Parts: sequence; structure tokens; C-alpha cells
Amino acid sequence: MVFVTRRFAVLLTGLFVAVALAPAAHAADDPAVATVQVFYDNLLDSMKNGKALGAQGRYNKMKPVVEQAFELGTMIKFAVGPAWDTMSATDQKSLADSFDRMTAAQYAGNFSSYGGEKFVVDPAVQVRGTDHYVSTKLVTSDQTVVFIYRLRQFGSSWKIIDVLLDGSISQLNVYRSDFAATVKAGGAPALVKKIDDLSARALKG
Repeated sequence: MVFVTRRFAVLLTGLFVAVALAPAAHAADDPAVATVQVFYDNLLDSMKNGKALGAQGRYNKMKPVVEQAFELGTMIKFAVGPAWDTMSATDQKSLADSFDRMTAAQYAGNFSSYGGEKFVVDPAVQVRGTDHYVSTKLVTSDQTVVFIYRLRQFGSSWKIIDVLLDGSISQLNVYRSDFAATVKAGGAPALVKKIDDLSARALKG
């Protein structure tokens, strides 16, 4: 298993984001917690069957799970930044589709096998404005990694819009910093290629 934090190690330098949160609301039945728990249940099942499924099988399993748990349209729009509004509808769709594939591919590639790992979800939700933050831990035999999921309500569903890696590093801010130079140099087509390359590398790992 390869952790997400390693893949972004170079990009994360200097990008620590402090999040000031309201006091925790102890709500085990909070729908934001349920979204994260269901996502983890499916991810753990994919890991346990990782070798039998293979990279493509894990991707096929995780893609609908990711699409249900994450608000990917909101995420790619923020990750691209102001340039998004100047792009054609065709370019926006190409980027959204690539980002969708990449997100699923990274979970399929980074969490490829099972070795007794546990995902622990804290039922105490922290609230900041309209967003709920769900703190979780990935516990392995030799380390504990903190992931905090930022969720927002869309209609009747609570969906993930960002992940704070190691509990403090905004994955979306990392993407935005990384994507900006690519968009400036080559526009949407260059970014689509970059994201597709990331997907391909994730599934080869």
C-alpha cells in the first residue's frame, strides 16, 4: 500500500493550511460522518480484495464509490482556479472527466492491498460555517495517519469537497498550486494530459 501523502510529498512543501474550527458537535448520526464511513467501508473492502481485483478491478470498484462520496465538479472547479470560467464547456467537461478518473485511480492505486489497517472515524463533527469536518485516522502496524474530510451539503446529500492530508494540508490547495502553471502554459488540453498521466501512474503503482 502506498499512502497519498507520499505521492504529494514534493508538492506539499510550504502548503500547510491551518483550519480554525468551531467546537466539535457530538453527533454520531451526523450525515457527514455516514458519508465518510460508507466511503471507508468500500475502500477497505477494495483493499482486502486488492490482489484478486488487480489495479483495474480496484478502479472499477472505487469509481462509483468516489463519485457518490465526493462532489468532484466543485473540486475540479476550485482546483483549476479562475481560468475555469474562461474555458469552453467542452474543455470543462474534459477536465471534470479526467479529474473523476484520477481521483478513483489514486484510491485504487494508493490503497492497493490489506495488511491489517484500520480506518477510525471520529463521530464528533467539527463545524465551520456550512461545512462539516470529519476527522479520521488510518492506523497501520507502524504508524497513524490523520485525514480530515471537509463536507458540504448538496441537496439531500453530504459530499466531500476536500481532504486535509496529515490533518492540515488541503489537497485542493495542492492541486490548485500544481495545476496553475500547467494551465498557464498549455491551457485545458495540457492539464487534461497531466491529470490523465497521474491516473495512469497511480494504476501502475
